[in-house]
This record gives sequence, structure tokens and C-alpha cells, in this order.
Amino acid sequence: MISFNRRRFLSLSAGATFAAATAPRLYAGVPNRPPLRSHQSFTFVFITDTHLQPELNGAEGCHEAFLKARQFPADFAIHGGDHVFDALGVNANRATMLADLYKRTADDLRLPVYNTMGNHDCFGIYKESGAQPTDPFYGKKYFQDNFGQTYYSFDHKGVHFVILDSIGITEDRSYEGRVDAEQFNWLSRDLAAQPVGTPIIVSTHIPIMNAIDYASVPLNKMKHHSLSVINAADILELFDHYNVIGVFQGHTHVVERVEWHGVPYITGGSVCGNWWHGTRYGTPEGFMVVKVEKGKVIPHYESYGFHTIDPRNT
Repeated sequence: MISFNRRRFLSLSAGATFAAATAPRLYAGVPNRPPLRSHQSFTFVFITDTHLQPELNGAEGCHEAFLKARQFPADFAIHGGDHVFDALGVNANRATMLADLYKRTADDLRLPVYNTMGNHDCFGIYKESGAQPTDPFYGKKYFQDNFGQTYYSFDHKGVHFVILDSIGITEDRSYEGRVDAEQFNWLSRDLAAQPVGTPIIVSTHIPIMNAIDYASVPLNKMKHHSLSVINAADILELFDHYNVIGVFQGHTHVVERVEWHGVPYITGGSVCGNWWHGTRYGTPEGFMVVKVEKGKVIPHYESYGFHTIDPRNT
């Protein structure tokens, strides 16, 4: 596994302790979950925050990352969101070009891909885009047209996978981390429908549980609750009743692992690093290769040797 500098962060243990102390309506004890059902072993690739763009050699960087990712014996890939940079604040022509460029580049993977929606995968939300809510692919429709459903689930070799939509669009045309009520009700039904003890893996763009949200870094000085899911307590409480063996997250461009009630919440770095400007708080450009074996997820982070033409490491 790649080692990198975490000098700018709280330790994960401290972050987890702080989160545990401040999270509402949760109890300290580890829940008594049912015995885990057996499953086959397999490997998948978790690729997040590609932020594909033609500038800064971003398209070439994605190409290099996908070529390396397909070298691993993975059954499929999950994209953790923010496929392009950027659909939020650009016009329709630019957004369409980015989606087309991404889809051409993604052919390099040669793997089935399950896509998670990121905030930058919503079209025209920012007013500077010039888009209107009446535009045909405004907001999440852009993602649906280009990448598929915003939330869904699937099964693989005895493991149930859930892909969440963690993007809440606010009234003032911005975004926050949120799983809305309709989706939460769907999630509750989806998990309840699984055989008792089924191992479950979740993908979400904006993290449900992380440490960086509690660190004193410039990222958290934002108008809306955007570094983690604002109603995470409801989701964490729901997960207490099921055998969730791993939650994979994107958005912050760092690699970290925080455990809550025995569940690892793993943030998967980013293909683009610091938006194609080098490392992000010590995390290099890369992706995760995840082995699923005996009810455990075993991830390791792979860099792919990208060299920025405009270094601004953080």
C-alpha cells in the first residue's frame, strides 16, 4: 500500500473518537448483528473523483489510471462519483463534451462499471452555468442520461452492493451531503429484503463517516454541510441492524479509514489528486483495489505515476 504524509490531519483514531462523541442519537456499544452468511471471494476496483477534463492533461491522466486499473484481476469497478470536472457551473455544450470525453476514456477500463453520482456530476446547479431548472438535463438528469440510475443495488457472489445518491440540491442552487427521505425509505426496504446475515458493501460519494470533516482544514469552511452526509446518524443507526462489511466513499480526495460499530468507512483518494495539480493533503493520484474475502474488505491504494504540469501539492 502506498504510504503518504498525513501531517495535516487529525489521527484517524482521534477523529473517530470525536465523531463518536458528537454523533447524535447513537449508542456506544457495538450492535449484535446476525451471523454472517458465506460468500465467494472476489476483487473489485474502487475508482473515484476522476474529474475528467481536457485541461491539465486530465484526460490523459484518467487514461493512464484506467490502463493500470485493468491490470488487476477485478470482477468489476465501482466509480465513486465526480466523473467529470465540471458540470455544476458550465453551459450545456461544455457539460456534454465532458460526458462524451469521459465515456470514451472509460472504455479503457474494459470492466463492468457501477457508477455513483458525485456533486460535480449534476448539470447547471450553479447560477453561473446559465442553465435553468427547466433545461432538459438540468441537475441529476445529466447523470441519469449519461451514467444511469442515481441509486440502486446489485448482488455479486453472495455480497449485496448498494450504490447511494448522497447529493442534496439546495434551494439556493448549491449542494449538501444528504440521503433524502424517499431514498432512505428505499434503502430500508432494500436491506430488509436481503437474506439474514447477507454481507453488504455500500458506495457513496459524499462520506457518511470520515475524519477530515472534523479536522481544521480549509475544506470545511463552506456554506452548506458538504463534507459528509448531514443525516448520517439515521444511516449509521440503520446499518447497525445489518452485516455492512464496508462503506466506500469519495469526495475529499484523501485516503482514510474510520470504523464505527465495526464497519469500516473507507475514503478512496482520487484519480485526479489535487484536481490535477499534484497530491491532496499527502494523498497521491490513484484508486483502490479491494479484495472481498471471508466477510472482510481488504483495500489497498494504487498510484499510477501521474505527473502534473502545474504542481500545487497540499
